[in-house]
Amino acid sequence: MELPASEVAAVKDEGTSFQCQNCDGEIVHKIAQLLLPGLAAACVDNTTGDPFKSPASVAVGLRKEMVDYLNSRSETFVAEFVVPDDSDPDSIQEIPEDPAEIVSIIMDDFAASKRSLLGRLSTWLLSESREDKIDDFVQEMEAKGLWMIDRREAVSEPLLRNVDFKNAYTCSMKFPTAAELDEHKNSCGFRPASCSNDGCKTKFCAVHADNHDAACPFKVLPCEQKCEQRVVRREMDRHCITVCPMRLINCPFYQIGCQSTYPLRTLEKHCSEFIHSHLLYVLQVIHRDEASIDELKERVQLFEKSQSLEELSRALDVRSLTLAVKEHEAKIKTLEENMDKVSLA
Repeated sequence: MELPASEVAAVKDEGTSFQCQNCDGEIVHKIAQLLLPGLAAACVDNTTGDPFKSPASVAVGLRKEMVDYLNSRSETFVAEFVVPDDSDPDSIQEIPEDPAEIVSIIMDDFAASKRSLLGRLSTWLLSESREDKIDDFVQEMEAKGLWMIDRREAVSEPLLRNVDFKNAYTCSMKFPTAAELDEHKNSCGFRPASCSNDGCKTKFCAVHADNHDAACPFKVLPCEQKCEQRVVRREMDRHCITVCPMRLINCPFYQIGCQSTYPLRTLEKHCSEFIHSHLLYVLQVIHRDEASIDELKERVQLFEKSQSLEELSRALDVRSLTLAVKEHEAKIKTLEENMDKVSLA
């Protein structure tokens, strides 16, 4: 597929090659978000102390001037920022590696060049009043649509190319023909991509697809606590704490002595396995100060001999087991009384 004539003109390099224009959209957006506060700072500082000018009255003119300044400075910034030293191969590290930080430095220089006399006073530059005015003017420009984000991103993309001296955020590939460039775009690591997880609208360049997928809040994952459910990542904590059948719970007999914790779904298994100790805890509550531990242990053995343990083990809390124990004790007492009557007769 052939490129449109306008795109061919944009990517040709000195008439001999075609350069890929793909770049990291997240960094472009990050730079674009800095432009509006940068313009607001320049406008506020430029009109401070002038009763005949407001930030809004100079915004359009300063915006054009700032864009020209950013484009010009960004082309030469790397060379200006540090003088290469052949004897020190690490000297290049003095340049900020974050392109947004470099653009921010250039914007600060532009704002400083536009400050009024009052705006140059250090007390004003550090005052809360200045920051409040800048924030207010940013909100005003956003409300009036003075500089929409898509237009700022269009300005930010060439800035990124100018300051990305390590080609960490932009594709540097060049091709002799437009057809080869077009073929490359299908596999370029910086080609635009979007998340495939249902509900996620995040866009990024393809090289960051794995990183996004590893953190995407909309990705469906197996439960972290190994239950059979699959859960959206952003709901995982709530699921594990509130509804997961494998969440850990305290034994329902915790308050009277059993300190065990176990997954919710194994409640019945736990109560069955620990019926002896649960019975002893319940008997201690029922017969407080009436019987010794040894006597209560003997009563537990009586329950076992009466073949009532299986029925008692179905009681899954203190109240139900207490009622069951009292009922069985009453039966045992009645049985003993009847046996005494028979022996007397």
